[in-house]
Amino acid sequence: MSDYTTGIKELDAVIGGIRKGSNIMLIGPPMSGKEIILNHILYHGAILNENAIITVTTREPAKHIIDWFHDNNLELPMERIGIVDCVSKTLGGNASETPNIKIASSPVDLTGIGVKISQFLEEFYMKKNNQNIQLHINSLSTILMYSNIQTVFRFLHVFTGRIKAAGALGIYVIESGMHDEQAIATLKQLFDGMIEIKSENDKNYIRIIGISSKPTPWFEYEIIGNKLQILRGN
Repeated sequence: MSDYTTGIKELDAVIGGIRKGSNIMLIGPPMSGKEIILNHILYHGAILNENAIITVTTREPAKHIIDWFHDNNLELPMERIGIVDCVSKTLGGNASETPNIKIASSPVDLTGIGVKISQFLEEFYMKKNNQNIQLHINSLSTILMYSNIQTVFRFLHVFTGRIKAAGALGIYVIESGMHDEQAIATLKQLFDGMIEIKSENDKNYIRIIGISSKPTPWFEYEIIGNKLQILRGN
């Protein structure tokens, strides 16, 4: 049995799990439910597999993420949750750090973001002795709005390497259609595979490629309420 799963049983059944040290791009168009899919993977990993989860949020304050799970009656094991908040300071609020939340000044502060990630990695891996850790970055597209591709590549090169060395799992969200093909091709060099989403005829489809010997089928899905529901595969 592999060390990580997505919690999307139709996909996990095909790929048989995700090996330790993998870095995966989660790519899809706007309004396709990527955040809910990422939250699903986070919750599944934290609850069922007892993974420690580090989430870097460049899109909404950390409190909103915690509130989302609470409002949907999904109680997170906070001793295994760390959030690097890159938003609250830019909104001018009085954001303060807690044991679960570390504050970076903005999405452009890659050095600061890197320091906060490293602090959580040390805390979970060394102090709490949790050997299974997931790093989620939502999203690379926001970071790319503020930094050039070379700077982002160098930043990611460091952390994809650390994920590989630590036997962790990295998932990095990016908007398709928002960046030029060369930028996507450059970033793809850092990843072992992709969770790929497409929209056709008002329907959304998801598959995983690069993790196993062959891609999964495309599975149609819907976001019903705040839950992911797989309908069928192609």
